Amino acid sequence: MNPKFKKIDAEYEKNAAKISALQNRQKELEKQRRELENLDIIGLVRGMGMTAEELAALMKASREISGQNKQEENVHEKI
Repeated sequence: MNPKFKKIDAEYEKNAAKISALQNRQKELEKQRRELENLDIIGLVRGMGMTAEELAALMKASREISGQNKQEENVHEKI
């Protein structure tokens, strides 16, 4: 076997191990980031004195308005 192949193969395996470790770390960081974002959102909602039901109603109304705006934009684009 070519000695260069062994060297490249060893480096390849080493890089694969590093990539795997970095991917695992990235997943952990993503999880931590999402948890912190969720805590911020909960803090904002509580700071406004809203209940979970009020927040749900607000989000539903926002989605409905957003959907109506998109429909209006589509109508204007066709004109």
